[in-house]
Amino acid sequence: MTTPPPHIEIDGAPVADPGTLAAVMTGFGHFTAMQVRDGRAKGLDLHLARLDRSTRELFGRGLDGEEVRALAAGALERAGRRDASLRVYVYPGVRVAVTVAAPAPDGPGAPQRLATAEYWRPAPHIKHLGGFGQSYHREAAVRAGYDEAVLTSPYGEIAEGSITNIAFWDGTSLVWPSAPCLEGITMALLAPRLPSVRRPVTLADLAGYRAALVTNSRSVAPVTAIDEVAFAVDEELMGRVHAAYDAVEWDELRP
Repeated sequence: MTTPPPHIEIDGAPVADPGTLAAVMTGFGHFTAMQVRDGRAKGLDLHLARLDRSTRELFGRGLDGEEVRALAAGALERAGRRDASLRVYVYPGVRVAVTVAAPAPDGPGAPQRLATAEYWRPAPHIKHLGGFGQSYHREAAVRAGYDEAVLTSPYGEIAEGSITNIAFWDGTSLVWPSAPCLEGITMALLAPRLPSVRRPVTLADLAGYRAALVTNSRSVAPVTAIDEVAFAVDEELMGRVHAAYDAVEWDELRP
């Protein structure tokens, strides 16, 4: 026997489709976020693989990449956009939601000042919906005049930003922290295209690095400070990083 959906009201008005709303209100699920230009996205195969992998782990079955591409392309068309910030969410029952919003600005991201927060995400390898903890710390950082929070262990080991990956430049290689984190798509695209290593990074190590940067689906940006530790913007490094990212091909969303 199928359990009927709950009755749900918002601001005193019953919702038209309570079953769908109930599914997305569970807080259990995962998503991916991408920038789309002219109906194309970078690292599409990585996005699709991550969606499939996380769906298998959370819900016990896979998610067909061609279906996701069709849903994303259809949503773009119905939204009347070729350029967009696009997200694909997967909920219990493997229900897929696609959101289409205005695109992020093109070009390098603005320099970022980061505040440390003693917090590591649960199940960090999944881009999951349980984002309260990291959002809490990011909002606290913003209220304190920073741009982003960087998440650390109680012992000062750095994992990631609240909505970014972080890398440090030692003059030879980009050093990506080896602590448990979400390996973002932009990070996954850049790491093999630039000299890169994974190793532990602690707050005590920061003064020994020449520069730092953060990455996510919206931009790649230099870091100018983490708490009281200042970093110079290495223009040559940032030029190499942006050139590497610009060289990544755009993949057609429509199957």
